[in-house]
Amino acid sequence: QVHGGVAQGIGQALLEHVVFDAEGQLLTGSFLDYALPRAQDLPTFAGGLNDSEPTLSNPLCVKGTGQAGAIAAPQTIMNAVLDALAPLGIDQLDMPATPFLVWSAIQAARATPPSSRKQ
Repeated sequence: QVHGGVAQGIGQALLEHVVFDAEGQLLTGSFLDYALPRAQDLPTFAGGLNDSEPTLSNPLCVKGTGQAGAIAAPQTIMNAVLDALAPLGIDQLDMPATPFLVWSAIQAARATPPSSRKQ
């Protein structure tokens, strides 16, 4: 569950983008048009377990954790990207941080005179 959640969060931060045309027609309606992370796109994950009291809310007395990775990963990835771009004065970038979007932000920052950049 955790690995799948982290993969989902990484995909959201770096790849996944729903696109509509001007009339509202979905342009990314298949996996040929919509990027999802695959195992080869992701790093190896290391995780650990913390013992806790069993839950009484289900017959197995287990707690789900899959949402943890999906919730934390996008912010973690985007903060890392922005930390890397901070020396160029870039402090905002919308998801997904595709290679083209990051490259475009770098080009725009380089075109801005240093005296005009945010400090």
